[in-house]
Amino acid sequence: MKNNEIHRREFIARAAKSYLGVGLMPLVGSYIHDNSYALTPGSRPAKARHVIYLNMAGAMSHLDTFDPKPQSPDVQGPVQSIKTTVDDVFLSENLPTVAKHMHNAAIVRSVTSNQGAHEQASYLMHTSYQKRGTIVHPTFGSWVSKLSGSINRTIPTNVKIGGGGGGAGFLESRYGALPIRNPKAGLANSSMADYLDASRFNDRIKTAEQLNAVFSERYNQKKIRAYTDLYKDAVKLMRSDDLKAFDISAEPEVMVELYGESNFGQGCLLARRLIENKVRYVEVTRGGWDTHDNNFERVAANCVDIDKALGALLFDLEVRGLLNDTLVVLTSEFGRTPKINPRDGRDHWPKAFSAFFAGGAIKGGTIYGQSDEKGMEVDVNPVKPEDLNATIAYALGLSINDIHYSPSGRPFQIAHKGEPILEILS
Repeated sequence: MKNNEIHRREFIARAAKSYLGVGLMPLVGSYIHDNSYALTPGSRPAKARHVIYLNMAGAMSHLDTFDPKPQSPDVQGPVQSIKTTVDDVFLSENLPTVAKHMHNAAIVRSVTSNQGAHEQASYLMHTSYQKRGTIVHPTFGSWVSKLSGSINRTIPTNVKIGGGGGGAGFLESRYGALPIRNPKAGLANSSMADYLDASRFNDRIKTAEQLNAVFSERYNQKKIRAYTDLYKDAVKLMRSDDLKAFDISAEPEVMVELYGESNFGQGCLLARRLIENKVRYVEVTRGGWDTHDNNFERVAANCVDIDKALGALLFDLEVRGLLNDTLVVLTSEFGRTPKINPRDGRDHWPKAFSAFFAGGAIKGGTIYGQSDEKGMEVDVNPVKPEDLNATIAYALGLSINDIHYSPSGRPFQIAHKGEPILEILS
């Protein structure tokens, strides 16, 4: 059985290397998870059960990627536009592989935000709420972890690869993201110390439980329970075969080459492995987009990495039959200025930028919204960050109208007051 799995993966990898983006298998079916929230009023059965969220930290230039403006050469600079697999839809020449997957994707070209500083804008994108000093809001992955529930009872439902953040906010800490800094290193500190055997390890766990018993009973609080649950979940994972999901060294070399050997490429490969093992929400972060200087060379260099990894991910998910129930999202905290500065760079620009969606629940070949001819303002169908999150929640079958209360009794929703973009959903 193991050899058959290796042969299957090698076949997929070699096919992908030769035919990436060509002759792709059609999407079929949908998935309805059994969580009660999916059936509450204002919701619908889920068409996706997993999310891979690709976070372009530092703010990707929309003009040099998903929203080129060839009719405005003073804005577009040296970057050319290329055709995609959908008539009349063009992308930047920096994304030739992604262009081959446009028939499975939708681009929102009218995202707009009122936050132009990295920390505040990223916080808004990840939580749907503006950053306040009085409360820490849950990240979207934490909401998904809480409201969707686990499919695999061993692996955490929410994983963050690269970058920081991913906290549970006022939710119980078990809903926060499991952080993985280096995808090539797998899950850190997940094996028993060399000087311990199973018997001694079990004795230490039992002793710790006995020492904590009185304290835990006396202070039966959410934070205390979360601390105990953390240890129990960690031990359960250490003893499970599911730990192998984090080991990308098990992949054939041709698959590693397909995704690229960068941290982002290997992060996307790890994300696919985790989705195969029923993880609900995986975020992969790729920084380096704060292109105040030398924008065109830096974006082109970044996109070599992004285009290769994203194209491989979409192909790989599809040939494995996973794309129809996995929603892939790529966006950043804001865009970059249409005006090219004296350092040949682009500065912060939250007024208009783009988001890319593909896979589960997405109506392929769709463009939603429009920025003006120079990419400065939204002309048609403005979309706020909370609307993007509402769209993801809707695709997952989660009720966006349900009210959830913080420990202080304040009401919150998974996507604040966002409205899903129904036009891009199938």
